[in-house]
Amino acid sequence: MTFERQPNLTRFTIQTFTDAPELQIPIFLIFLLGYLIIILGNLTIFVVIVSEASLHTPMYLFLMKLSLLDISCASNILPNMLHMLLTQHKTISFVGCITQVYFFISLTFTELLLLGAMAYDRYLAICHPLHYFMLMSFRHCALLIMAAFTIGFIDPVGHVVLISKLYFCASHLIDHFFCDVSPLLKLSCSDTSHVEMLTFVEGTFIVFPDFLLTLISYIFIIATILKIKSAEGRQKAFSTCTSHLTCVIMFYGTIMCLYMRPTSSYSPKQDKFFAPLYVVLVPMLNPVIYSLKNQDVKGALKKLKNKIICK
Repeated sequence: MTFERQPNLTRFTIQTFTDAPELQIPIFLIFLLGYLIIILGNLTIFVVIVSEASLHTPMYLFLMKLSLLDISCASNILPNMLHMLLTQHKTISFVGCITQVYFFISLTFTELLLLGAMAYDRYLAICHPLHYFMLMSFRHCALLIMAAFTIGFIDPVGHVVLISKLYFCASHLIDHFFCDVSPLLKLSCSDTSHVEMLTFVEGTFIVFPDFLLTLISYIFIIATILKIKSAEGRQKAFSTCTSHLTCVIMFYGTIMCLYMRPTSSYSPKQDKFFAPLYVVLVPMLNPVIYSLKNQDVKGALKKLKNKIICK
């Protein structure tokens, strides 16, 4: 893929969070700790699912892919940001910036679609338990995962091509801690309406249907659970989907606050507040939420721990 740009533009400068020297190291340490927790937590979930045969079901295959996506999304942004904070070299090449935008959009869209597929999986498991393994076979699970990754990684190509053709003003300072669509559009002197239109179209035909699928799935799930007569049965049914629902609310909430709005209302301070929530907090909390609220994962973690101790 080639990127067209004006001859004088070779690099952008990333503002990060602050220019105050005394705050660089504390911010660096906070985000380094967050990144290490993301890597350790999600790798643990991945290893537990791979090593425990009882977890080789569609639900946990989805969770395994979600863990890989969380690691990838954080790794696309945080190592470069940490390097900037530590060295104070806050420039990024034009191609590097566009590449970061591509992977950020692709990984985010893939995670949105995967969360939708996980909601549908929980709907089948709770509302149609007798036919679950027929409706959600490993083949169907693999097709849903493949569709999520295919759509997710093809979708950003339009954004990348259109953004790479924009003309940028004299200031090349990105008031953010990574290359994102909104701050890049804010820097452009070109007409950005076609990029905003593409964002609206994608939101209408990809994000909204995925959100609707998730919402409808959980409406049916809750309605089915409320019909269960025993309190123990209701609690067991709720425990299989509360982890996923918590992650969905956090992820969709932060994404909608940032991207379901026109570029004219872009606020650097607002973006710098919300962006760490889905770049750091959500990937950091996902393993904790799934391990604490899921008895199967907790049991598998204990088995893995015992195996390691015995060795």
